[in-house]
Amino acid sequence: MKGKTCILIGAGLDCGKRRRGCSMGPEAYRVAGLAATLANLGWSVEDRGDVPGPKAPQPSTPGQVHARAETAEWTRLLADAARKAKPDGFPIFMGGDHALSLGTVSGVADHAAGQGRPLFVLWLDAHPDIHNPDTTASGNLHGTPIGYVTGQAGFDGFPLVANPVPPQNICFIGLRSVDGPERAAIQAAGMRAIDMRQIDERGIAAPLAEFIEEVRAADGMLHLSLDVDFLDPSIAPAVGTTVPGGATFREAHLVMEMLHDSGLVTSLDLVELNPFLDERGRTASLMVELTASLFGRRVFDRPTRSYS
Repeated sequence: MKGKTCILIGAGLDCGKRRRGCSMGPEAYRVAGLAATLANLGWSVEDRGDVPGPKAPQPSTPGQVHARAETAEWTRLLADAARKAKPDGFPIFMGGDHALSLGTVSGVADHAAGQGRPLFVLWLDAHPDIHNPDTTASGNLHGTPIGYVTGQAGFDGFPLVANPVPPQNICFIGLRSVDGPERAAIQAAGMRAIDMRQIDERGIAAPLAEFIEEVRAADGMLHLSLDVDFLDPSIAPAVGTTVPGGATFREAHLVMEMLHDSGLVTSLDLVELNPFLDERGRTASLMVELTASLFGRRVFDRPTRSYS
């Protein structure tokens, strides 16, 4: 990864779903020592504080799109924050629910276009989040960022996506909760989708290595979006969308170590951490540990404790 400055940006967006709590995520990452961890790895760290976005409204009627206007405003603010931060270093967006990626990905896509390079997106998540406001059955907009950044229709009132991410530049890893319309959309668009069955059969390293080589061959910039529910809830309980059968501790660290070795990742989302659901900061600490692996720390190098 190029550059030696990490820029922390808090995004306490809690509008993407009706269950509250992700607004506390940015502070949880700070308390868990994210800045100090990165500094200990030799990175200069600049914390730009929290983006002052709108608060989540009261839950909307079931079947209706929840917090549409508020999420559109967050999208505008975060895209602007991403465009401003990217020339100065490696931005880390501390969420906040996954609706924050409507803004972060579109913002870094604008930066990549200005550099004349393609943007690729690695989506580590139990869900593909490829809906738009017209197709989401839940009305929760944290299920729509991939739909938005690839230029789907239905996002009236949202900022125009000036530089849509080509669907073939997106790779999902860890999928295990995909509805019928999402599956059809992924197949029709030719997206790379690695579900947990494929990981069981092939392991996680082989499909990730294939995607990394594709990014490298295209001289691409790679945005990583890490959802807590990518991980198995037995090791990461602090998320409102738990799905059994997620990535293990070692699988997750291997992904981060491989991404570090590639040197291709240029921006990062940490999303869906709900500290209200955590166990004494366990999930926040794990997410910080995974970020450390992305930035160069090996599990082999870190102190461990015995549980015997």
